[in-house]
Amino acid sequence: MTSAAGRRDNSDALFAPPEIVADRRDDGSIWLKSTAPLQPYARCVGDWLEHWARQTPEKFFLGERANADGPWATVTYRDALWQVRAAASWILAQGLSAQHPLVILSDNSVDHALLALAAMHAGVPAAAISPAYSLVSKDFDKLRSMIGLLDPGAIYVSGTKPFAAALAAIKPLHAAVIVSGDADGGDAISFRSIAATPESAAVAKAFAAVGPNTIAKFLFTSGSTGTPKAVINTQRMLTSSQQAKAQTWSFLENADDDLVILDWLPWSHTFGANHNFNLVLRNGGTLYIDGGKPAPGLFATSLANLRSVMPTVYFNVPRGFDMLVAALRENVELRRRFFGEVKFAFYAGAALPQNLWDAMEELSIGTVGRALPMVSAWGSTETSPLATDCHFQAKRSGNIGVPIPGTELKLVRSGDKLEVRVRGPNVTPGYWKAPELTAQAFDADGFYLIGDAVTFADPDRPELGLFFDGRVAEDFKLDSGTWVSVGAVRLAGITALAPLAQDIVVSGHAGDQVRFLVFPNIAACRAQAGLPDSADANEVIGHEKVRAAIAAGLAKLKAQSGGGSSAHATRALLLAEPASVDGGEITDKGYINQRAVLTRRAAAVATLADDASSEWIGCPG
Repeated sequence: MTSAAGRRDNSDALFAPPEIVADRRDDGSIWLKSTAPLQPYARCVGDWLEHWARQTPEKFFLGERANADGPWATVTYRDALWQVRAAASWILAQGLSAQHPLVILSDNSVDHALLALAAMHAGVPAAAISPAYSLVSKDFDKLRSMIGLLDPGAIYVSGTKPFAAALAAIKPLHAAVIVSGDADGGDAISFRSIAATPESAAVAKAFAAVGPNTIAKFLFTSGSTGTPKAVINTQRMLTSSQQAKAQTWSFLENADDDLVILDWLPWSHTFGANHNFNLVLRNGGTLYIDGGKPAPGLFATSLANLRSVMPTVYFNVPRGFDMLVAALRENVELRRRFFGEVKFAFYAGAALPQNLWDAMEELSIGTVGRALPMVSAWGSTETSPLATDCHFQAKRSGNIGVPIPGTELKLVRSGDKLEVRVRGPNVTPGYWKAPELTAQAFDADGFYLIGDAVTFADPDRPELGLFFDGRVAEDFKLDSGTWVSVGAVRLAGITALAPLAQDIVVSGHAGDQVRFLVFPNIAACRAQAGLPDSADANEVIGHEKVRAAIAAGLAKLKAQSGGGSSAHATRALLLAEPASVDGGEITDKGYINQRAVLTRRAAAVATLADDASSEWIGCPG
């Protein structure tokens, strides 16, 4: 039988072959880098827009639609540049600067994109803040701290009404002009009027002064390991990252390949903004803004948009692939189009459970006779985000690839793991107004201390890539002295409990057993129990069929792990309350903050440790 790998398209047409050198130092560290030098990169993001407005003025740059049945409203590169220059004139007239930047509180939209580009064109940083801090939060504490730190000169919202409570909460903290996607009204000025501002001579002068060291953005960290910080993103970081991407994804330089992306990933995070949005802009592609997301009630919009616009590359986080697999299984026509037209799929934000990788491969082979290439990358807000790229077809899920051109990795022994550090033009100079945090973020050789661990696919062949091996700060010891690799156990647990576990938090610190706090996939659990959609979460997770299935999943994980105490969980507790935004438990992308969950849900952790409790589900045997 022909292997799946053998039935994949030839990746040589898509990617440049990895060429990596590993320098093993006397101190035990390993320094990795690409042998391909980083080629010259653009002065600033605005140069890309200027270029495509000249070269392909009538090509669609951005598209959006108000609902899943409506037409796409599009903006060409020429019109985008015209509006960017006009809005830049207004921004300069308002006196915005790095000390008083532009803040954007809303979801992705054409207006959001053009206003952010206008700020960067004028040499003013743009700071997109997750809408969850305005629309989901109940106390607005994190939003207040962000606004207090930035002291913005202008704040954009898509509409004043939905953001009224958030705007009221932060009003005492700033003197910014409020800009709204709505028509002029109250204290707000409309974006449409700003985009019609007569272009001033000051714009060309300000744009000419923008250089590689100019601050392009402030992006707040997701807080996966602590309090969110404002990460300085320079123009050099953004343009060097995309140059490296073009050298690894070689198909981007092929004039015959038209880059089309349909994407929901938020621009308040580096994946959606610096990786995906900038990928389109750097390469003169078209970005259709997906108003859906991988969440109950919203993924139907993403599917409707996917039926309308089939992308060149499909981007999503693991939760999105989970929902996509179910949809592809149900819809033959969508499945044929997807596997027939998408060049490859890209997952990031978290490791992809192997069961989803296998499902995508099985569906692809069954539909078009070959496995769709599945690739990933790795980095952080501080690395804009690309540090490694898997520009080759890995044998299994989780391979984060190799260092991109121009970026070096230093691997340092930390216990029984290899801690990874990053240095290159794509790395932040530091955190805004936080010199102490900045100093603590780098080692003596100037490598950024990202806090992750990696392992080699093959120590003797570094070109075969690295695997994410968890966050150093999340791993813990059992009282036996055995280390628990949280990242690996979490991923194995999600796979073993699929599809009932949406995500897992690993506990058991200082105890003798690993235990799971499980955020359930309520829809899948309802189906398992045979309950109607109206059944509430507590009824669902307490159902005997759900509990039995979780117990079976724990037994499966134990068998797969060989019974080692650090590699499987003896107990699991299903959580009825979803992860909290205010509590810092979850990001827009669905990434769970392990530390925050364990702290906020100390009572649940205690329940897992209570031998007399009937709430937790035990591993049989």
